[in-house]
Amino acid sequence: MRFSSIAVSLALASSAIAAPSKPKPNDDCDDSLYKSMKKAGRSFIGTALTIRTNETREQEIVKADFNSFTPENAMKWESTEPSRNNFTFEDADRYAAYAKKNKLQIHCHNFVWHSQLPAWVSNGGFDNKTLIAIMENHIKTLATRYKDVCTRWDVVNEALNDNGTYRSSVWYDTIGDAFLPIAFRFANKYVSKNTELFYNDYNLEYNSNKTAGAARIVKLIKSYGVRINGVGYQAHLTSEATSSSPSPTPDQKTLETALRATSDLGVDVVYTEVDVRMNTPSTPAKLKVQADAFERIAKSCIAVKRCIGMTVWGISDKYSWIPGVFPSEGAALLWDDKYVKKPAYSGFLKGIESRNN
Repeated sequence: MRFSSIAVSLALASSAIAAPSKPKPNDDCDDSLYKSMKKAGRSFIGTALTIRTNETREQEIVKADFNSFTPENAMKWESTEPSRNNFTFEDADRYAAYAKKNKLQIHCHNFVWHSQLPAWVSNGGFDNKTLIAIMENHIKTLATRYKDVCTRWDVVNEALNDNGTYRSSVWYDTIGDAFLPIAFRFANKYVSKNTELFYNDYNLEYNSNKTAGAARIVKLIKSYGVRINGVGYQAHLTSEATSSSPSPTPDQKTLETALRATSDLGVDVVYTEVDVRMNTPSTPAKLKVQADAFERIAKSCIAVKRCIGMTVWGISDKYSWIPGVFPSEGAALLWDDKYVKKPAYSGFLKGIESRNN
């Protein structure tokens, strides 16, 4: 997805940044998402993050509710290598510094994707050997710089069509499906051994052909003898039928079955980009349906042993990407545009706490 640029002025981090430790959430908050996930025996609860110096409420929420974040744009290829071997790390370094200062995990996002890819890569006309070398150089440079920073990396993002076949991209069209294990092999070569490596995609939650495609990718990477730690289920879902998605959030059984389609292959699973949009404007009735959807999502994670965490794709509806991409849809997050907790927050928390009920 494409999001607004980062507006922040923080001290630049050096290229050698200490690994983040476990966070210390606000002890005055009785209904913290992070505390509840910890009680449920899971690793993390996160948010997509764009640091805005004029929005101190967001920083308060991060400290109270989250122990992990995903930089929305700062580590994507167009942001980090806009021209060949010309690396620009100012934004990414700021997020690494933020993680260190606040003792947060980072789900780093991402190495290889067909989107937000500079034209010099996508339209460069490189042959197989050259494109593989370009991929290795990019992964090596980022992985080495943030070797002691990233808790998890999305190594390959969105390689599948909705029918489970491989998406046409410069990577697949030039290298074939081997680009996936090759990317994971390079990631394994350069990241810390403690960094978990993920394949990440959307619409995997419906236990459909695309879910089967993700399982096929896990098997493919493993067949090369290469480490893959997990699969990210983005979970950009809807609470009702919309023009962009006729199928609302699946029932809990479907969600659990979809997660197990890959976790049963011996990898972890994570909800990486959760939001649940609706046709706007919202109403109390619609917000209740949305809260139920968030509860199902959280319950399905808690019900699957290898679901180690969840990340919501943003904090406030004020900055959600959805209205800019899907007109007349939105209101998809846990806080409204005035940073007031919505029923969705209570639903999500209830789902997390389901293990203890």
